[in-house]
Amino acid sequence: MNAGPALEVRGLSIKFGDFTAVDDVSFSVKRGEIFGFLGANGAGKTTTIRMLCGLLLPTSGSATVGGLDFSDGGKGIKGKVGYMSQKFTLYNDLTVGENLDFAAGLRKLSPAYALRRRRELFDLIAFDSPLSTMVSSLPGGVKQELSLAAAMLHDPEIVFLDEPTAGVSPASRARFWALIRKVTELGKTVIVTTHYMDEAEQCGRIALMRTGKLIALGSPAELKGAAFPGPMVELDFNGPAPAAALGGLGKAAGLLELSPHGMRWHAAFRDRPAMEAALAALPPGASRAVIEPSLEDVFIRLVEGAER
Repeated sequence: MNAGPALEVRGLSIKFGDFTAVDDVSFSVKRGEIFGFLGANGAGKTTTIRMLCGLLLPTSGSATVGGLDFSDGGKGIKGKVGYMSQKFTLYNDLTVGENLDFAAGLRKLSPAYALRRRRELFDLIAFDSPLSTMVSSLPGGVKQELSLAAAMLHDPEIVFLDEPTAGVSPASRARFWALIRKVTELGKTVIVTTHYMDEAEQCGRIALMRTGKLIALGSPAELKGAAFPGPMVELDFNGPAPAAALGGLGKAAGLLELSPHGMRWHAAFRDRPAMEAALAALPPGASRAVIEPSLEDVFIRLVEGAER
């Protein structure tokens, strides 16, 4: 196996007419890493993944995926990767066995190899229903697990998962992420897009995208530290926040971010003296607690804050 990175992306861009969907993106992914893409709808996450799977050819820039580039139009790359799209990728009106036989046929896998891989993957996802089971009768979480099995039938080095847990229950999401960790333990590299912040926390590193550009890259802890170098406090006014209090806080020296979180507010400051001065000016009655920033706070500051 190639000892280099699983992915190496340099200045990757793609345009559709006058619209630039992905704009000069560069990053690398280590082998065996869980690498996440985080961003709002339309940020360019799915388009980037589709290019790296060889499904779309970039307008400019370059990339190597599993040691291969796009010089053959992406054909070689397709054998190195497995891709699970946002939407459910199996056919509801076929049985489990028929779906996997169809996936094996698309990959031109021999019957014996496909049978062995199917057994291995059923063990991985703990699937023990009959092959004659109609996919339409299965719960959403089980369907997603079978989609993962279909994406890995040809034993790819790199697995791309585009919003893999959208629309399934919290318990199914937790189970699927346990599977993702098992996949990396097998030596695979996993690239995942998600809009769930708790899922993004489980990635080794995250690429944060906005309007086709990569605006931040690092581990969850690194992203939090870069976005919020000073302290953050959570404020609870025990009801709607007084407009005067918010107005004064919004003008406080050293304030980096002020955003609502339900009925509470998160305020981030440049340093502790700035925080203490701002809190001293608040009316009595508001409870306050110094907290650690979350990825949701990072997203609000770097993505939504930039769009305001």
